[in-house]
Amino acid sequence: MEQVQALPAASGAKGETRVEEPTRAERTIARRAAEVRATVPDLELGAEIDMTACVALAAVRACSTTAIVTRACALALREVPRANGAYRDGRFELYSRVNIGVVMEVDDGFVVPTVLDADGKTLEQLSDELELLSDRARSGLLTPPELANATFTMTDLGTYGVDRPGTIITGGQAAALAAGAVREVPVVRDAAIVSGHVMSVTLVSDHRIISGARAATFLARIRSFLEAAAL
Repeated sequence: MEQVQALPAASGAKGETRVEEPTRAERTIARRAAEVRATVPDLELGAEIDMTACVALAAVRACSTTAIVTRACALALREVPRANGAYRDGRFELYSRVNIGVVMEVDDGFVVPTVLDADGKTLEQLSDELELLSDRARSGLLTPPELANATFTMTDLGTYGVDRPGTIITGGQAAALAAGAVREVPVVRDAAIVSGHVMSVTLVSDHRIISGARAATFLARIRSFLEAAAL
């Protein structure tokens, strides 16, 4: 891991100020985020999803919430091809393979390993692969091919207890989704108040390739797959 170079501290009305040089990874993250914000007209939509059926599914099939959301996104991407593409040089690129990049935290920022052909893998396969990629990410063992060729990006912020997640689009992709924590809340079913589980998600899309209506359709399909646990 690249060493952080601390510059001499300065004093002032704010107290002592320590200035640190960003690592190479942090500089790359900052540059790419600035480029996306400056060049992509993004559209943000949110939804609250009933995860009660998925909580039961995770317990029965011993799979992670990240795998469940990844699977739902993969199935929805197959149904809404524009979301599995990119706007490039005035044209739409639509990809035949559904490759989902999953954001994972490391010491100096984050990495986004890619689950290739995510729509063709079972929940158990996705959960195992994500666990393996997470271990490799923490150990710094991911290879360039494992970090390339994603057609969509998903961030699971639920492990941090985030209720209202946010994200930005990855350059060269049409959309990204962030998932928040699964929360136990009172819900109304059959005119009775019972315990249920909900999760907030945020979809950010490139409005040049995905219209508001198409983005809403895509998000609705993700929600449908999750609420029915049809995975």
